[in-house]
Amino acid sequence: MQDQDIISEFLVESHENLSRLDQELVELEARPQDEALLASIFRTIHTIKGTCGFFAFSTLERVTHEAESLLSQLRDGKRKLTPVLISLILETVDATRKVLASIEAGKGEGADLFEGLAARLKAAAQSPQETDPQEQIDLIEPSSPEAKNGPSAVADGSKAEDSGSRSSAAVDANIRVGVGLLDKLMDLVGELVLTRNQILQFNIEREDAALNATSQRLNLITSELQEGVMKTRMQPICMVWNKLPRVVRDMAVSMGKQIHLEMAGADTELDRTIIEAIKDPLIHLVRNACDHGVESPDVRAAAGKPAQGTLSLRAYHEGGQVNIEIGDDGAGIDVARVKQKAVEKGLMRADQAEALSDREAMNLIFRPGFSTAQIITNVSGRGVGMDVVKSNIEKIGGTVDVFSRLGEGSTVKLKIPLTLAIIPGLVISSGGERFVIPQVSLLELIRLEGEASEKRIEHVHGTPVYRRRGSLLPVAYLNEVLGLESTHRQEAVSMVVLQAEDRQFGLVVDGINDTQEIVVKPLGKQLKALTVYAGATIMGDGRVALILDVLGVGQSAGVLTEMREQARAASQQKTQETDQKQRLLLFRAGSFERLAVPLSRVARLEEFPRSLIERAGGCDVVQYRGRILPLIPIRMVLEGIAEDRSAAPEKVQVVVVNDGDRSVGLVVDQILDVAEEVVTAQRNSSRKGLLGSCVVGKRVTDMVDLNAVLQADTCDSVEPAAALAYAGEER
Repeated sequence: MQDQDIISEFLVESHENLSRLDQELVELEARPQDEALLASIFRTIHTIKGTCGFFAFSTLERVTHEAESLLSQLRDGKRKLTPVLISLILETVDATRKVLASIEAGKGEGADLFEGLAARLKAAAQSPQETDPQEQIDLIEPSSPEAKNGPSAVADGSKAEDSGSRSSAAVDANIRVGVGLLDKLMDLVGELVLTRNQILQFNIEREDAALNATSQRLNLITSELQEGVMKTRMQPICMVWNKLPRVVRDMAVSMGKQIHLEMAGADTELDRTIIEAIKDPLIHLVRNACDHGVESPDVRAAAGKPAQGTLSLRAYHEGGQVNIEIGDDGAGIDVARVKQKAVEKGLMRADQAEALSDREAMNLIFRPGFSTAQIITNVSGRGVGMDVVKSNIEKIGGTVDVFSRLGEGSTVKLKIPLTLAIIPGLVISSGGERFVIPQVSLLELIRLEGEASEKRIEHVHGTPVYRRRGSLLPVAYLNEVLGLESTHRQEAVSMVVLQAEDRQFGLVVDGINDTQEIVVKPLGKQLKALTVYAGATIMGDGRVALILDVLGVGQSAGVLTEMREQARAASQQKTQETDQKQRLLLFRAGSFERLAVPLSRVARLEEFPRSLIERAGGCDVVQYRGRILPLIPIRMVLEGIAEDRSAAPEKVQVVVVNDGDRSVGLVVDQILDVAEEVVTAQRNSSRKGLLGSCVVGKRVTDMVDLNAVLQADTCDSVEPAAALAYAGEER
């Protein structure tokens, strides 16, 4: 599908070029000394030829190549322009149209190879400058009017008219529009959206039935128009990626490296303004990966890697955003070296650097002036670039993250919005003012009612947190962040749960209004230094509302830093709990409803028909996997009561446990479950065969003393080989 789209673009462009050639060639015949016009014709033929070579259209490439050679002589003044040569080039234009029509019909270049035309073009280029008129006539096909009427004649007008009247479907389906016109159209749609919002707001206040129907119709038309115009501004990211193979190639050659570039998702579409904003950051990240990431062939060989490194670009849509990943299989980021450089440059103390997590340390590469390069080159070493990448991406509402494994490679992930012009947003109020939160950062809304609302928000080490589904969510108050005062006493707490840099926090506001499609207006240069705001918009009542920068709000409130510390503490606690957890097998036996043994001691769970159970040495046994497996009823050990065989079930459930080099089967009434719990003994037990009682799965469970149970076994587990040897000694 992607190749077909590219071919369609080629057809559209080529047909436009051919239409222009028809006009320019006729003008050139009237003004043969016009060098600018001749140069334009040459460039057009050269463009068609080059694109044909890219798509492997060999017939068209050969014909246009010969025409290009002839035009090159005319452009350089080596040959004078004559009507016969004009006719020959016009014939090339008609042949090109015929081939393009065949390609568009899905028939390839067609059966006609145009060998005669190519030969005549070549002969014209090789003939002397002054040629006999009859020889010039021979350059034209015998069936053409030029062969009959002489050279003052031109190409067959009816033929050109026919070829021009058969318009291409690809051309009819496309039209080229200037970017400036699209931008103006988008601005007008933005103003229309603002007017629509004002009318809707007016209708809500008046509740006019007739106006309601009209405003709803206007709302529908405006939404469809907005969607259509925004689609015209969308362009595939390959518009930027097309430049990168050359960048990678030049970098590899200059540094003596071997780098293979892989690209996936080149048809992912973004708004044109977004593409312009990410062009330079993307090129810098690719250059950085070639320089810092991929190693030289000898270093890669020493590390057991292929001499050729791989640089991958991947783009895809996710959650209303576009994700772009730039990855390499190079050396990765040495976290220890990054921390060392941070200390050397005075960015932090040694103890602070040591306390950083790996992720926090890797994000230091985005600090201004930071670089791990040993020497300064024309590519890197001055510490300028990665900080600019981060700031430029964040200016358009995106985020940058880096992931790396030492010796295996690194990946930089960009998350950017689809468009900047019109976005859905949540309108909230705080301190008597209205603000807008981009919906892409919104996770959920929480309302805490009544007096209990104040108790639901706790404080841990001075930081407000909300216990949300078993985890602590850091909380910030928008009034405090912006220095506003609440205008009224709240009977309930309204909280907006937001996400920034893969971290979540709750933002308490005075009120939550509704969602709207808002037109993003850039902030004035006086306000651009305020990191808590991303832009502004005009509301339905004509008043201005500021758009909050979720990342900036979180950083200003300090909740992102607090959350990192809490996440680290929670991770450590989880690790400790995991270390303390035990996997237990739960079962029932006799009057004991819940018994447990460590799952690590259990070899298998079996179920034997009672008919297979035999007696040996005064014990129940069963032949099991080439051995004689002794069976110990747990009930008999714990209760001291002999088994009532008359009421015994037809099948016996057995837990096979290992005891050194032998196996023993524990007979139970019913196997219940497998649980993984932190076991804390609540009460010791003096009963033989029990260690004590604890809570497992919120229920009291008795822990079986396996060592005591196994010692109660008076039967020997005899190996078949040992038994035969014993029998031989007796004889």
